Amino acid sequence: MRRLKQKKLILITLGIVSPLILTAPKINASTFGAEIFCAMRDAGNDHESSWDAAYTYIKKQKGGLFKVSPKNAAAQITETVIREREKFSYCIEYLDNLHPNRKLIRDLEKEEKRKEKEQKDREKKRKELEKALDETNEEFTDETLDRYSY
Repeated sequence: MRRLKQKKLILITLGIVSPLILTAPKINASTFGAEIFCAMRDAGNDHESSWDAAYTYIKKQKGGLFKVSPKNAAAQITETVIREREKFSYCIEYLDNLHPNRKLIRDLEKEEKRKEKEQKDREKKRKELEKALDETNEEFTDETLDRYSY
């Protein structure tokens, strides 16, 4: 009985302590990822190179079986910048590039699909016209077209 209580106590302790241990590297990775992103942007680098460096660092530090998605990494950087606003006050203006305008992206994708559909429709109409022209040309023989044949 006493042994069972000890095992339960150990499991409860592990249940409480393990999440704290496992999330500490994630917090540090996102904090340093935010530092990388903000320092590079402040130094005059473009968004893509700054984002690639920060995202690569966060992915590398995360480890484990599952990788960090770009959306998750961007959210981590944003959370860190907002949480530590005094430290990253110069970086707030760059956060909008981490989260592009989703409506604009959807509109661009719809426009691209519409153009593809129009292109397919034009191609389909062209093939139909060619087929009709070929059928019309088959109706006329060389004798029909010879204007001097009586």
